[in-house]
Amino acid sequence: MEIKRLSIAALTAATIATGVAKDRVTHNPDATNTDVILHAWSWNFPAIADNMKKIADAGFTMVQTSPVQHCYSPEGSGKKIFDENVTEGNWYYYYQPTDWKIGNYIVGSRDQMKQMMDSAAKYNIKVIVDVLPNHTAFDIDAVSDDFYKAVGGRDRMFHSEGLKPVEDYNNRLQCTLWGSGALPDVNTENPDFQKYYMEFVNDLLSLGVKGFRYDTAKHIGVHSDPVDAASGVKENDFWDVATGRKSVKGVKLAVPYDSLFVYGEVLQDKNVPEAEYAEYFGQTASGYGHLLREALEKGTAKGIDLRGWHHTSAPEYLTTWVESHDTYANAHESAHLTDDQIRAGWVYLTARQNGTPLFFSRPAGSTRQNYWGDNVLGAAGNDEFTHPEVAAVNKFRRKMNGQKEDVQISDNGSVLLVNRGRKGAAVVNISTLSNQVDLPTTLPDGTYKDVVYGKEFKVKKGRLKGLAAPTRSYILTK
Repeated sequence: MEIKRLSIAALTAATIATGVAKDRVTHNPDATNTDVILHAWSWNFPAIADNMKKIADAGFTMVQTSPVQHCYSPEGSGKKIFDENVTEGNWYYYYQPTDWKIGNYIVGSRDQMKQMMDSAAKYNIKVIVDVLPNHTAFDIDAVSDDFYKAVGGRDRMFHSEGLKPVEDYNNRLQCTLWGSGALPDVNTENPDFQKYYMEFVNDLLSLGVKGFRYDTAKHIGVHSDPVDAASGVKENDFWDVATGRKSVKGVKLAVPYDSLFVYGEVLQDKNVPEAEYAEYFGQTASGYGHLLREALEKGTAKGIDLRGWHHTSAPEYLTTWVESHDTYANAHESAHLTDDQIRAGWVYLTARQNGTPLFFSRPAGSTRQNYWGDNVLGAAGNDEFTHPEVAAVNKFRRKMNGQKEDVQISDNGSVLLVNRGRKGAAVVNISTLSNQVDLPTTLPDGTYKDVVYGKEFKVKKGRLKGLAAPTRSYILTK
């Protein structure tokens, strides 16, 4: 495979040609984020529409859907989120595109999506869609003839080594030009593919979609990455097209890019050009999520830095989570954490000044012994997204717009306090034991009553004091 790299001069020229990149690296200390995302994972369009009022009442401002494009659908699939016998469905099938047209057996039809979008508009909820242009289904024979025809045939669908599984994810050549997770790696630099994909994106925008989550974004190259000349590629320009900096064959992003909420799944690891990806979109704070889960598991943040965000990007451009669908469903990295622990982490994360937190909706009926619960594909998840503590901190987040954070952690690491100016504070006990609270606060002196449980805390001479029950959170406002 003939591979070449763009020189720094070429990179600079490309940047100039496509316009000045937005600075998503330099932190603005005055920036505050107010949005909150519900990840309606494995919910179908009718389920999301039917629950839109509950979603809004719980203080969420955005809903992220599962992938909506045509996907791998072997006979018998479509009943269960996960089936060990691989006969009635697997959640990862809908992360395997077979065509870039709206609708699949999991989420529903284009008409059903339109109905869901109407419901979202009624409740002022923005919808963002999970998209995954990096690869196709494992079974390349399942990819539609229309898709192959649109990109110029099978030979032009994939990178020249795109069917070879990645062996070293820290090798950028392999990471961006070989098959991630053995999924066939699409030649995203093929202008025919770009045109076909952007027509799909514009169709979603015509329905009112307000943003995207780019799956496996770090596996699509930026300008400094190796170029697959053997596939006829001259430059890694997919992100320039996807973000509206340039058109392709007469097709361009249909709305101003700055009007959309877009983030990429750029999981943190060695040799990932985070700063270059930051020129195009916000990124996932996967490293921070790992540290937060570690603290929740231990019941203490002692020795764990939960103040810093551990990312190149400015925190106002990070999408944050306690857990994601991958940490829950893929290797079950987070699935053992109790709902109480997840909720405690959520309150701490959401009370903070920056990041845009994403709440993963676990399957309905799920337990720590049965991760799949009722295991019904398309059904709404459990009711944790409506829990009073979740709703309270979601609404607190909006009320604290413009208020700077001050994070305090108890000596034993079990009590986390997020002060927001002189207007509010969130107290989170991540331990399974009760803890006395005695921490510095920016709240004025007085007695404060938690908005959920009515628990009283007192502030005197800049110290907040009270008793926090095990794995419980409290929202205090002036």
